[in-house]
Amino acid sequence: MITKEQVLEAQEKWGNGVVKIGALKDTRTECETFASAFLDARYAFDTAEVLFKPTKCELEQFRPSKAEALSYFIAGDDRACGEDKGFAIQPWTKVRFENSGMILEEKRAIAMGNYFFTDLNGNEAKVEYTFGYQLVDGDLRIDLHHSSFPYIANA
Repeated sequence: MITKEQVLEAQEKWGNGVVKIGALKDTRTECETFASAFLDARYAFDTAEVLFKPTKCELEQFRPSKAEALSYFIAGDDRACGEDKGFAIQPWTKVRFENSGMILEEKRAIAMGNYFFTDLNGNEAKVEYTFGYQLVDGDLRIDLHHSSFPYIANA
């Protein structure tokens, strides 16, 4: 059975990885290498279908491939999706999760809530998320990633 602690650890690793990608943005080759390894370690692209709907996408809302996810996180001249600006190279200094709830099963878990991204000025961006995890060789990998900005009435 997957535990709450395993999900919290996976979330911490994901947040720390996003922060590190941004910290490496000025050394492009190192940033690309780390971001690729981050996707391999945190997502299930190599073992399963991944449903990935990142926050800041309008034209290409869904990113089912590692190349499209990498494009979203770090953009670059060879990005797979033209609208990408490199979400993780903002950069962010901190990511924290506030879980609304979790569903824990033997080989899969789902977590939903808000996560907060802190920028260089200390401002937080609040984003709603749902992550689905599958257990792969004792490690949790994301196979469902949906995030969006909170609804604003009359906007």
